[in-house]
Amino acid sequence: MPTFSPNRSLLNPKFDGYKFAPLEYDEVTAHYPLEHRPTQTNVSGRAPLSFQEVQSRVLHNHLAVCAQSRRAVYVDAELRVVAADVDEASLKPTLRVLYELPRPIQTDAAETLQREYPSAAFVDATSLLVADGYGTLYALRLGDAGPAELLASYELSIPAAYESARTSVPFRLHQAVSPDGQSILAVLSSKHYPKNAPEPAEKSHKAPPAKFDVWGVQIALPIAPSSDTQPLQIVWHRRGDDVPVYTAYDASRKAFVFVGSSPYLPLTVAPTPSYEPSPDEIAPIPRKGENLDGAPSTTTTDIPKPPPYSWTQTSDTVTIAIPLPSDTPTEHIKVAFAPRTLTVLVEGASAAPTAAVPVVVPRYTLKPLWDGIQPGTSVWTFDRAAERAYGVLALHLDKAHEGTRWPQVFAQAPAGEGGEEDEVPETLDPTELYAIREALEKYTAALGGGDASGPGGGAVPSLAEGERDDEVDLSVGKSACVTWVGAEGATPAWLGKDGHGDDEPLQVLSTPFPGSAGTFPPSLVAKNGVDGVVYALREGSGADDPPAWTHTATYSALAFVLASKRDTRFVHHVANKAVFAFESGTQDLGGNVYIYRGAGPKENWAKQTVLKVGGGSAGALLGVGMVHAQGKAVLLCLCEGELVILHDVV
Repeated sequence: MPTFSPNRSLLNPKFDGYKFAPLEYDEVTAHYPLEHRPTQTNVSGRAPLSFQEVQSRVLHNHLAVCAQSRRAVYVDAELRVVAADVDEASLKPTLRVLYELPRPIQTDAAETLQREYPSAAFVDATSLLVADGYGTLYALRLGDAGPAELLASYELSIPAAYESARTSVPFRLHQAVSPDGQSILAVLSSKHYPKNAPEPAEKSHKAPPAKFDVWGVQIALPIAPSSDTQPLQIVWHRRGDDVPVYTAYDASRKAFVFVGSSPYLPLTVAPTPSYEPSPDEIAPIPRKGENLDGAPSTTTTDIPKPPPYSWTQTSDTVTIAIPLPSDTPTEHIKVAFAPRTLTVLVEGASAAPTAAVPVVVPRYTLKPLWDGIQPGTSVWTFDRAAERAYGVLALHLDKAHEGTRWPQVFAQAPAGEGGEEDEVPETLDPTELYAIREALEKYTAALGGGDASGPGGGAVPSLAEGERDDEVDLSVGKSACVTWVGAEGATPAWLGKDGHGDDEPLQVLSTPFPGSAGTFPPSLVAKNGVDGVVYALREGSGADDPPAWTHTATYSALAFVLASKRDTRFVHHVANKAVFAFESGTQDLGGNVYIYRGAGPKENWAKQTVLKVGGGSAGALLGVGMVHAQGKAVLLCLCEGELVILHDVV
């Protein structure tokens, strides 16, 4: 399957930084007050929100943009669908109400689910789908002026096979396309409400992890006008641990691509089953070369080789400690958590023992774990212990099945596969995690190795020299997996056995601007050290052509500069031209957009611009999008009280 591999010739370790290049504010921005104002208040308070739901609401884009025209829409606080048409010559928007969605009647006696934000998606310049956030989808036909025509309304009726406690739930609309002109395929997402959900453990303070359904639904064309709400035809279904942060349709491969913090799998792919070991399995079992009854060897020249890692566990976590030379640069450590696998790679680590480092650093690439974990809440730390030759890389895995005791860290390799290492017993006393460093240093000394310390390798852009905060830098971006689903629900032939090929997560810094589809190919900006690497999806030759992500450009030190932006709400890019980091903004603070220009691999400096968009009378920023006018990109910024247009900034 394709991987995201950077091209070293496009990296620039000699990059010095960004120089401020101001723009005349009044020449590139225009503010237009809104008569019909959107809102970001929709929480009813009757049901608690999971962390994933809160995060998806914060990042929700309230503006939907048509890639085939200069039109955008949003839904205001009174459920009015409002269109903004940008004039080709003057770049001024014309605002009009297209349709007023019916407001469902809520009663105190009825148990109400948390509703979603209203969402919309264009099929083409004259066809629009709108989800009201309560569980109804509306199909509208648009004209050049005046209100829209309501064609039909639909609801998502969930069959019993999907094991949902609800037959109808609020949903969000992500995308709508018409691949063949005979039907519309729309992508929806909703929270999963399982039947007979288990009660949380008495001693646990954590809410049970939420699951989210991704639905592919079909609407036949032409749409026959009807006053009755019709059930949506479900074409395919997937389930994951979070709401997708980016969706795109690849017409060349006739497949959808989803980017989220977890893979989205069909229900036919069962998760790793939990297992409760028997008392005999928990009891000490002699391992290879281990003598539980005899006295330890006293031969001074026969110092045992320490294990490649040590580990311990609690009812809800597994902690793994891996020894690394204390001079290992943090940016050389690559750790990726997936629901069923673990990846640990250390750049520059020797594949065989050397005089300086006589112990091989473990290299795990998508190594299957004994049981499932929660990638979003699993973390890792590196204790350098500079006064010693070795530090400890600690991996803290959040168990997917709380209360399940792991007999070992990794699943056993299938029969016939090579490279299987000896099983490492659990370190029952957490204080022994420190002893692994002592054992390793004794082993190093016994083999004649000297001090492994030395200059840390790793070229870091001079912008980050002496200024890096590893804890802050590592938190930038969003850990994400890439999942592919055929337009009709079939699993593409080039996917893995479980219907998911790209199982290796990457740290996503930016996604394309909404509305840029058709002008630019799908792309992602992923974290690579302190840089942001642009991976563009190559156009396929057919449905059987596996996807290939190509490194096309690099935004040097992008991860470093984004780490200092703590109020960032949206981060989008325009190919290799610029990255835009938008702050949310309040009445008194923030509301800026930070623009980082692209630069060649041999250029030491790039340009940076800052413009005021939200905050103040404009209110908080709620959505962004891009349209094309006068042969250039025009950016639309939807705030609570204003529509702000940026032009001549790309």
